[in-house]
Amino acid sequence: MLKKYILLAVFSLVMFSCKDKQQEEVATVDENVITVTKEQFSSSNMKIETPMEQEFDVTIKTSGKIDVPPQYRAKVTPFLGGYVKNTKLLVGDRVAKGQALITLENTEYLDLQKDYLELAEKLKYLKSEFERQKTLFEEKISSQKNYLKAESDYKSTRGIYQGLREKLLLLNINPASVERGNFTSQITLTAPISGDITVMNVNVGMFMSPSEVVLEIVDTHYLNLNLSIFEKDILNVKEGQKITFSIPEASKEVFTSKVQKVGKSIESKDRTIPVFGELSTADKAKLLSGMFVEANIVATSKKGFGVPSEAIIYENNNTFVLLVTDDKKDIIFKKVMVTLGEKTEGFSEIILSTAINKNSKILTKGVFDLTN
Repeated sequence: MLKKYILLAVFSLVMFSCKDKQQEEVATVDENVITVTKEQFSSSNMKIETPMEQEFDVTIKTSGKIDVPPQYRAKVTPFLGGYVKNTKLLVGDRVAKGQALITLENTEYLDLQKDYLELAEKLKYLKSEFERQKTLFEEKISSQKNYLKAESDYKSTRGIYQGLREKLLLLNINPASVERGNFTSQITLTAPISGDITVMNVNVGMFMSPSEVVLEIVDTHYLNLNLSIFEKDILNVKEGQKITFSIPEASKEVFTSKVQKVGKSIESKDRTIPVFGELSTADKAKLLSGMFVEANIVATSKKGFGVPSEAIIYENNNTFVLLVTDDKKDIIFKKVMVTLGEKTEGFSEIILSTAINKNSKILTKGVFDLTN
């Protein structure tokens, strides 16, 4: 009797283990196999297709930013420091070349004008004395020494006079007005280029030194793409090639451009070459200088087999498709790992393998409903 109970217990343990193993195998299969009735397939508007042969763009992935050429970006600094008297401008305002931007005030401007006026008066006297000594020397009435000294004094003073005159012009102070005795303690900074104000570093009453940037102007009419291409890819980049790019931090919209210029030297720090792309007028109105972009340069094209991108399943850095393994009664799909190639206009290239060939039936519509 005891032997019978022991055999029964052993048999039960074996059967229980086999059942657990069978359940484990079923669970494992269920993770990769999905069964759908034909009624469900039809009502959900699912679609099955075989990989289609088509042209795929071979692209070079890169990144960069929206920028302008150096001549269309200007940083305004005071030639001589001063206190901000007034300004009516804000970031985003459009200014024209030569337009008044900021008024500064400082007593040093008065000192400069005073020195200039004194020198101008002195120069008149030295010029007259030089001409007089020259005449006396030519008539052998005065010595050469007196003539040379008068000439030296006049020319050296004239040099200093010219230097002060240029300083006044840099400060937008009219030298002729100063020579008439009209002094001012205020100067006006003007726009060196036309464009939009992108940086504003002033408040009324603030002192601005010559080393400080008062404001920055960017002419957005000349916005372009500034991309960095690695050395290994540069021989495949040519002027005129198509560029697609996006602003990942701001929008999902995909913009288009084309290669305008390719750099001629490699940056030694990161072994990249600058490539510039032109932008349409419509895109320039949407984009801002300094935006980070992710871009693809279409280098060439090739033939391959692909499916609509919505057929691709992304899981843990791997890619899968749902492959039809049986459709006699119900439709049975198996999740199969695939390797992707290029992407173009809503299609993804699938690298054919023993698991997937050009005759394979793949679910291309309704994948999201079955996997989420």
